[in-house]
Amino acid sequence: MTKGKVVSVNESLVGVEIINGAVINGEVAYIIIEDGKRLKSEVIDVKQGGVVYLQVFEDTGWMKVGDSVVFTGLPLAAKLGPGILGSVTDGLQNPLYELAKKEWFLERGIEVSPLDNTIKWHFTPTVRKGDTVTGGAVLGHVPEKLFQHHIFAPFSIQGSHTVIDIVSVGDYTIDQTIVTIEDSTGNAQELQMAFDWPVKKPMPFYERSVPENPMPTGIRILDALFPIAFGGTACNPGPFGAGKTVLQHSLARHSQADVVIIAACGERAGEAVEVFKSFPELIDPRTGKSLMDRTFIVGNTSSMPVAAREASVYLATTVGEYYRKQGLNVLILADSTSRWAQALRETSGRKEEIPGPEAFPMYISTLISAFYDRAGVELLSDGKTGSLSIIGTVSPAGGNFDEPVTQATLLSTGVFWGLSRVLSDARKYPAIDRIDSTSKYPSLLQKEEVAYLLELLRDGKSISSNILLMGEKGITDESYIRYQKSELLDAVFLQQNSFDEVDGVTDPDRLRLMFDMVKEVIDTPVSIKGKEEIRSHFNFIRQAFLDWNYMKPNEDGFEKQKTKLVNLVKQHEHAPKNV
Repeated sequence: MTKGKVVSVNESLVGVEIINGAVINGEVAYIIIEDGKRLKSEVIDVKQGGVVYLQVFEDTGWMKVGDSVVFTGLPLAAKLGPGILGSVTDGLQNPLYELAKKEWFLERGIEVSPLDNTIKWHFTPTVRKGDTVTGGAVLGHVPEKLFQHHIFAPFSIQGSHTVIDIVSVGDYTIDQTIVTIEDSTGNAQELQMAFDWPVKKPMPFYERSVPENPMPTGIRILDALFPIAFGGTACNPGPFGAGKTVLQHSLARHSQADVVIIAACGERAGEAVEVFKSFPELIDPRTGKSLMDRTFIVGNTSSMPVAAREASVYLATTVGEYYRKQGLNVLILADSTSRWAQALRETSGRKEEIPGPEAFPMYISTLISAFYDRAGVELLSDGKTGSLSIIGTVSPAGGNFDEPVTQATLLSTGVFWGLSRVLSDARKYPAIDRIDSTSKYPSLLQKEEVAYLLELLRDGKSISSNILLMGEKGITDESYIRYQKSELLDAVFLQQNSFDEVDGVTDPDRLRLMFDMVKEVIDTPVSIKGKEEIRSHFNFIRQAFLDWNYMKPNEDGFEKQKTKLVNLVKQHEHAPKNV
């Protein structure tokens, strides 16, 4: 075993002199401090002369020159197997609830088994003695929460192996041997239900496909105008208080993903605690059971060591890739990647690397691109399809979208949901900019229908600018009618009341019904003259539409309210052309 000693300490960056052996980048090491605690760290730089630099995932207070270091020879890895869903861990996969049972505060050097090795899972084998398997082969399955969890041969296994022994149907822990395999040279290997995989190494795709099926989110402005596909990527930048976290919570609860992974990679502790407290109490509207049954939370807040932020991002992605291999649609919500990038900036500065724009590392774009590139759709060997979608929240200082992290994220993602300070101050939810946001994925609406709505929004913004400059008297009635139609579209279709059971989430069928009604309103000519009369007419329509939004389709009065709305629209049907 390679050993070393500490020669320098610069907060989370520690220099170590190698006493014997050799180390490689990415290797895990433990620094043994005076009280005997072992602080986990990772090799991030190897220098000539036998000196390496470690980033430490714990508080380095009271560490001193001369402390001994032990290198494991293994990379930072996640333990994958049944029992992940429903758990809350830190960036190193230590279960936070289990840690809380040991200490009121998170003590340094404490490690707990990532998966509960006392639970017995009912294992049903799918291979037999004499079968040939390789890495990633399905050995059997166990029930986990809502899903049938496949038990894989570790993906690191190379070449063909023969099954020489396998257990019968029964209950086993994740540490018990369930299959024994043998290679062509006669070397035997015992396999358990769980195995390790390096978090910074992407899992190989069996066959990769292009994301093209839109993922319903229940948020109308996203599903209609700026959709994300299963296996797609999105960035969600915005200033403080613009609603990034609220939007992500809504996506976690109402999107049509099978599994949701929340990576709180450096967000404020108060917001993370809110997730820890609220999510176990939430009922999944799709299943009627706890939302945690299909959720995994990685909690690494801004008050925790900065080096662990990077680990939390990669841990969440690795778990997401694992459940994609299960044939499930997985959604990762990373909040926020800016805090992860800031941690990288701090580490780069301590390593005295040449800084890039705003002192971020020169390679920040490469790291961000590699992170989002792990998303995608996978066609599996059994004919099923799994997907991994990644939505990253970006928190640019002052809402400046030109800063390096936002720009690098924009280049790496397929959807841009830009949050607007003006819209959030006006209490419009979601406060996604209707003009600047973009998506390259197909919508739940037709392509020409999306273009139809965007054209009206652009016209409305242009006329709104003229009103600010010249006042309402400076524009024609025809332009004012067009402006009111744009405002109506925004108020009744793009905005939602997240506190209302019905309006807070819109399924694809309701979205189509609402769009058809909005289009009927827009296409119906209006013959009214005078700004006051025009404004009054659209105010009545707006209120009638909003009342209809709060009604369930099977509710008494739903069709009656729809008829009332149609009558209001048809009340002034004859108007000049092109209005």
